[in-house]
Amino acid sequence: MKASAPPRPRTQSPWTIVVQTAAALAAGMGVGRFVYTPILPLMHEQAGLSSALGANLATANFIGYLAGALIGIAAPAVVRSAAALRGSLVVLVLTLALMPVTHDGTAWFGLRLMAGAASALVFVIAVSAMLSRLRAHAHHLVGWAFGGVGVGIALSGLLVVAAQAASTWQAAWWICAALAAVLTALAWPLAPQPEAVSSAAAAQAERPRTHRWFLSLLASYTFEGIGYIIAGTFLVAAIQQSVKGWLGGGAWIVVGLAALPSCALWTQLARRWSRPALLLASLTIQAIGIALPALRDGATPALVSAVLFGATFMGVSTIALSIGSHLQVPRAVALLTVGYSAGQILGPLLAAPLLSHGYHQALLLGSAMVVAAAVASAAVCVRFPHHLGPVTTAA
Repeated sequence: MKASAPPRPRTQSPWTIVVQTAAALAAGMGVGRFVYTPILPLMHEQAGLSSALGANLATANFIGYLAGALIGIAAPAVVRSAAALRGSLVVLVLTLALMPVTHDGTAWFGLRLMAGAASALVFVIAVSAMLSRLRAHAHHLVGWAFGGVGVGIALSGLLVVAAQAASTWQAAWWICAALAAVLTALAWPLAPQPEAVSSAAAAQAERPRTHRWFLSLLASYTFEGIGYIIAGTFLVAAIQQSVKGWLGGGAWIVVGLAALPSCALWTQLARRWSRPALLLASLTIQAIGIALPALRDGATPALVSAVLFGATFMGVSTIALSIGSHLQVPRAVALLTVGYSAGQILGPLLAAPLLSHGYHQALLLGSAMVVAAAVASAAVCVRFPHHLGPVTTAA
């Protein structure tokens, strides 16, 4: 009897990988990191959360995110571990579910710190897995996977609005923990591929001198980290300060819906226009969007602000990290991530002294930081070396 041939390994659909990655990013970033933004006004009203403690909890999350990013840099094996991805997702769900169990500020600080570290590991591992598995497929798929962040923001914002209408701040956290658990189940099969060992000595020896552009990019991305996180943390509260009713939480849903297709859109635009020019344009648009609710009251400026912010904040990250990878500076993406994370820690600390009179001054500060990022990105545009060999996308 003729022996049967061993079964061929099953090829996974690229869109399956996109959905799994999008679910991981929706849980880790859209819910795990950003759900605090629409819940913050509820905690002010119902839990007695002070503005200073609110800013400190945001800072705790960003410190944790920086720690998680550094773990990913220092321990490459973690980035290729499905167990680390799944464990981080479970930790994330637990930290969300435990927030309503206590009223202790120190406990809240610790939970948001752990959530930040778990979010960073989910982001690094999931994106690494996606890039390794989608390398041979159309680049716009990567953009749609990053759109998972927008999905998480929109869904969690919608659930918080529902909880605000019918229940309490505790219910908002528990509902969002349940959402993160569902997204975790969808992302569970995602697994990084073992990285092939390759000899890069020759490429390292003849690496082009691109540090001039990279330093400007690093400065731009660090300022963006400061400005975007001020808006990402306080935008809903600022809108609710001037527009009463559902619009604050509703604006955060709009942010998520605008973010959903934004990465794919910016990726498509990069096929026709220079990425440094697109970075400058996206930062300029974002600065205008952040400043709008501070300069003009009313529903229309609030909604326009939400659209402009949502359409740019993930796009800026996609473009900046792509430029850093193109410049071929050693550990470029790691350095950019550290700068961005450091900016996110500084943002709430710089904004805290301005919160005693509301959130408008904080938004103006955030807009000014993004303007500084745009100015630094303009230096990247000058004689940018577009042709350095194949461009790789990184996260």
